[in-house]
Amino acid sequence: MVANSDHQNHDGSDEQQRRSEIYTYEAPWHIYAMNWSVRRDKKYRLAISSLVEQYPNRVEIVQLDDSNGHIRSDPTLSFEHPYPPTKLNFIPDKECQKPDLLASSSDFLRIWRISDDDDVTETDNNSHNNNNSSSSRRVEMKSLLNNNRNNEFCGPVTSFDWNEAEPRRIGTSSIDTTCTIWDIEKETVDTQLIAHDKEVYDIAWGGVGVFASVSADGSVRVFDLRDKEHSTIIYESSEPDTPLVRLGWNKQDPRYMATIIMDSAKVVVLDIRFPTLPVVELQRHQASVNAIAWAPHSSCHICTAGDDSQALIWDLSSMGQPVEGGLDPILAYTAGAEIEQLQWSSSQPDWVAIAFASKLQILRV
Repeated sequence: MVANSDHQNHDGSDEQQRRSEIYTYEAPWHIYAMNWSVRRDKKYRLAISSLVEQYPNRVEIVQLDDSNGHIRSDPTLSFEHPYPPTKLNFIPDKECQKPDLLASSSDFLRIWRISDDDDVTETDNNSHNNNNSSSSRRVEMKSLLNNNRNNEFCGPVTSFDWNEAEPRRIGTSSIDTTCTIWDIEKETVDTQLIAHDKEVYDIAWGGVGVFASVSADGSVRVFDLRDKEHSTIIYESSEPDTPLVRLGWNKQDPRYMATIIMDSAKVVVLDIRFPTLPVVELQRHQASVNAIAWAPHSSCHICTAGDDSQALIWDLSSMGQPVEGGLDPILAYTAGAEIEQLQWSSSQPDWVAIAFASKLQILRV
């Protein structure tokens, strides 16, 4: 991870510069949610969303032009969104077998369909920009899913996770203490369960029918959809009632997951075979950790980022063996401000994206 320069403004003439390790995009607003596209035909495409205090917020879909190193927003793929989205996620469809979908969470779970016609001409673009008819929009809301069946209003959706093994399934977490599993093709609730005693802040799939969640009650719980009456508490924060705010499940080795404690500079890594005791604690951040991302291609690498403006990559291959003085990261990158978002590209595993203030950066690792 190279930390010394940013070649956003180079002219592309120098081949060496073109292989820049860092690309930057400046959004017109503070970035809150961000995620990579998974499709093979949409490399270097990301969705980002705004954090502004009024009701209308925005989502942009941006693309790195590999030939000149510029990240550009496509105005025809930019759209208004109610409230700031708490998360964005493209459909996990590497092989491009399904419609190009983007999910977002805020007051409801919304599914957006992207019609990305590469053959749209410049004149079409101009007419699109001047004409706001629905026929000209290239992102349209396909579904609006309310997890409260008894009320048109529902507890805000704090997070969600798209099931990679069964992309018709999305699991959502809510401040109303529930987790809801949606069948987005039928637009129906598969399962809804009271998951915790307090607000649920994050949810992650660990397989086809297994998911975990973290909550303001300070616990990590694992659920198996074959036995909905029971859950397993894998970890509880050592300080009573200290919320756990983020959860990452290792995609390569589902024995491992990682969680973040609210306002804490440490990341807790868990082995679900040995509940309650962390297998390792990562303690090199100087301020609160905000985001974690397991490597999509390696079972023992994880990236963490936080309010110390640092993104750190760790090699956990020595997990379980005590390391004198604690584990050190193998790579460090310092950003220009507190890093709030971090995503590791599953289709191009040597690229990580971070967001801080109004900047999106993609970094080669």
